[in-house]
Parts: sequence; structure tokens; C-alpha cells
Amino acid sequence: MSVTNELLSPLQFSLRLLRHLGLSILLTAISLGVGAVGYHLTDSLGWLDSFFNASMILTGMGPVAEMHTTAAKLFSMFYALYSGIYFVSVSAILVFPVVHRLLKRVSLQAQHRENHL
Repeated sequence: MSVTNELLSPLQFSLRLLRHLGLSILLTAISLGVGAVGYHLTDSLGWLDSFFNASMILTGMGPVAEMHTTAAKLFSMFYALYSGIYFVSVSAILVFPVVHRLLKRVSLQAQHRENHL
């Protein structure tokens, strides 16, 4: 990867944003799938209820169904902890291109001022 002294074009920046959005969507789909399968297998919830519970935990709203087995309670605890890390990570993935562009713009302006002094 080469380091350039200019900003990406609007098209290139849009493509970068789309790649980051795509990665976020992929991670969300995988996380929801793992959660739904986990709830289905550990507490015998139906698929819709498992997906609903996984969605609510992943978004930070909290569990919907009460867990009855030890395995389900353990899975729910670890999935909730994972969901907190997931939220921070996906937020960073989505915000990174914008923050990077802003910092690059500030850096280029500072270099420009320094060169013209």
C-alpha cells in the first residue's frame, strides 16, 4: 500500500465507505447467525425467537426470552460480552474512513502551510 500526499477522489472514498459498510454487514450477519444458533441449541428456542433474542442482545436492548438451562445462561453471558465488543468494533469500522479522511485533510493543510512559510 503506497502512501500518497493527496486525498482520495470522491468516487474512491465512496468505494472505501461501501467496503467498510459491507464488512460491517458481514460481521453483523455472522454475529446474528452465531447468536441464533447458540440460543436455538442451548435452550431449544424456536428459530424466530432465537433470532429475536440474538438481535436484541446484539443491539444492546437486552434479552427477551428467559434462559432455562445452564448452557443457555452461559451462552447468553458470553454472547452479551461479545456483543459489547462487537458494537465498539463495528462502530470503529464504520467511522474509520471518515476520521481518516478528516485527519488526512488536516495533515495536508498543515504541510501546505509549512511549505509556504
